[in-house]
Amino acid sequence: MQGSANLNLMIRAARKAGRSLVKDFREVENLQVSMKGAGDFVSRADTAAENIIREELLGTRPNYGWLAEESGEEVTGADPTRRWIVDPLDGTTNFLHGLPHWAVSIALEHKGEIVAAVIFDPAKDEMFVAEKGQGAWLNQSRLRVSGRRRLIECIFATGLPFGGRADLPQTLQDLARILPACAGVRRWGAAALDMAYVAAGRYDGFWERELHAWDIAAGVLILREAGGLVEPLRPGGDILADGEVICANETIFEQFAGIIRNEG
Repeated sequence: MQGSANLNLMIRAARKAGRSLVKDFREVENLQVSMKGAGDFVSRADTAAENIIREELLGTRPNYGWLAEESGEEVTGADPTRRWIVDPLDGTTNFLHGLPHWAVSIALEHKGEIVAAVIFDPAKDEMFVAEKGQGAWLNQSRLRVSGRRRLIECIFATGLPFGGRADLPQTLQDLARILPACAGVRRWGAAALDMAYVAAGRYDGFWERELHAWDIAAGVLILREAGGLVEPLRPGGDILADGEVICANETIFEQFAGIIRNEG
């Protein structure tokens, strides 16, 4: 696709950060994996990636706002209508364990709406991109959600709560309802890629709670531009503010959402 100047800037920043992360990823296996050593290493890797992205994006668009995971800071730019939403390394635990399933996620928000999005998986050299009204793309191929119509043939993705997260009981109840009705549920540990995979028709749907705006901002636009339905998990909610999302192809969305939302 012929992207706008902003999208091309985002792609360039994602590739540059991806090169830095791939270099660090090769060192992961040499780590003495004490919690402190490993955690420090990963924070160095993703902080370096975030700094690269920040330099690229704000160096070119200094008036835009900024929201990113590592710095955790929300900066209102001189242009208050636009901000970058960045996760320099989505799938940190996978990265730390030497699992090649993690991504760089960058979204551009304009007046409260995501208008451009990039999710880059450097390990597989897969670049998922979208601009509002221009469709979604994986490298040079147009993306389209799956056309599956029967729930029993569908594979869904979610995140499983870890380390004492409060949403464990809800997630177990979700799984008890959805597993008997479908072909399987996957937990691959990177929400941005889960959403990109629904856009690509690899998964048929995805839901998760307790996410952050930077985990899902890019995925929301890529999915919608690929023909998917994306809604707050709780009707009337706000996806980015609440950190809850459910998405699927249009044909199965109502049935899938009804099960997850326990609408009976």
